[in-house]
Amino acid sequence: MKNWISAFRLKTLPLALSNTIIGSCLAAADDKFRWSVFGLAALTTILLQIMSNMANDYGDFVNGKDTAERIGPKRMVQSGEITAKTMLRGIIVIGILCVVSGVSLILIGTEGMDITNLLIFVILGLAAIAAAIKYTVGKNPYGYRGLGDIFVFIFFGLVGVIGTYFLHTQSFRWDLLLPASAIGFLSTGVLNMNNMRDYDADKNAGKTTIVVTMGVKKAAYYHLFLVAGAALLTVIYTFLNYHSLWQWLFVLSFPLLFLNLKKVFTYKSALELYPELPRLSMASLLFALTFGIGLLI
Repeated sequence: MKNWISAFRLKTLPLALSNTIIGSCLAAADDKFRWSVFGLAALTTILLQIMSNMANDYGDFVNGKDTAERIGPKRMVQSGEITAKTMLRGIIVIGILCVVSGVSLILIGTEGMDITNLLIFVILGLAAIAAAIKYTVGKNPYGYRGLGDIFVFIFFGLVGVIGTYFLHTQSFRWDLLLPASAIGFLSTGVLNMNNMRDYDADKNAGKTTIVVTMGVKKAAYYHLFLVAGAALLTVIYTFLNYHSLWQWLFVLSFPLLFLNLKKVFTYKSALELYPELPRLSMASLLFALTFGIGLLI
């Protein structure tokens, strides 16, 4: 059980919940919150993140990208704690649970609507599962071609926030692109930090990430764009929808984001970035919680 918990990488889960929290709080601010949607959305998001982590563990080993140079958390397949065949079975089990949870969410969220909406969410759900697996699994995984950032932004930002809001409210607003993009930027920022930490190992293993393509110095400015962009988009959304001073509560997360940026520009060894990933993940969760609470007070 300890090995499976390690494979799940629990420290990544707070970040995964952030889009569900923001989408649900936006719906609650419009008086259309539903506990059933929130619970199933949170469960589905967590299962997707766990499946993605397990697929990453499995895929990097099978494709020979896990090497001794890697700095991050211990990989279960590479270390021999879980065999590749057993990990694949685990991925299938989590995938099935994800389908059950996702279908339940879609049926509840689109109840009474045209079947077109149901089909759209089914397609999005299947795409999310495929994206979680294909990041490092298969003959041509997109994570090795510098496309991971785009998929993280889309599914853990836009689809996560706007999709959750829609399943609560059965409606859409264009200004939701601002907070959805904000959490997408922060989610991409966590991936960027991971790739900055693994720069040397990924480069030597032939794993092409955006960091490998642009180099660590430019990647630091890219990280600045992501974190500062998230803050700016949320500020703009707040100005456009201002009704209470409490809406600025999310500013309380800014010092943590600033400390993260400071480390990105001042670190001397890639080992220093290792603890920054869970810190940025927790800072993003605090950002989501304070933003959501500010909407509801």
